[in-house]
Amino acid sequence: MATVIAVRGTAEERIDPELGAVSLSIGVSEPERDVALARTSEAHDHLVAAIRDLETSGALDTWSAGQLRVWSHRPWNNEGKQLPLVHQTSADVEVVFSDLEKLGEWVSRVTIGNAVTMGGIDWRLTEATRRRVQELAQRAAVADAVAKARVYAAALGLAAPTPVELADTGLLTAQPVPPSGGGRMFAMRATADMAGDAGAATEFAPAKLVIEASVEARFAAEPQ
Repeated sequence: MATVIAVRGTAEERIDPELGAVSLSIGVSEPERDVALARTSEAHDHLVAAIRDLETSGALDTWSAGQLRVWSHRPWNNEGKQLPLVHQTSADVEVVFSDLEKLGEWVSRVTIGNAVTMGGIDWRLTEATRRRVQELAQRAAVADAVAKARVYAAALGLAAPTPVELADTGLLTAQPVPPSGGGRMFAMRATADMAGDAGAATEFAPAKLVIEASVEARFAAEPQ
């Protein structure tokens, strides 16, 4: 009678990011609404002009600018007293760099001043590269599952195992598969070290992106 062997195969691929998506926010806080709008419009026009220069140079993949939002509120001071009305503005901009060498220098220049702030950088791959590396991780996860099944079969003195079922993690239902490490099906993560003085070009050193794959499989192994 065949013995059923259930395993989980995992793998990860590491690759340098190809794109850097910079999130920027333009906004001011002023007691006069017209002043707030004027300052924000000026900063917005300056930023968009700088982005168009980058686009012309070929340093960008894409970019987008959100609508300007305006609202008013009465803040409180630390003594519990409500202060006069303040008008707040905000507009979000995303700039996706394909030339990562220009990213740090440009960010240092555009965020000088108090109207433009950087929210963060999302390191990415192009869609074609993401699919290619994802497939490599999938194949490696299947190979890991096969290797584990062979080890278990050999330890039990059984013949080489034959695959019976293979699925993304969590999709095998007939029998519970014991956990053996692993993670999300296709997860990407990366961090970046940032260093630099105010007014100087900021240096970004993004870590490699990690693409993970995880599969569950059942094998049948006959006695030798």
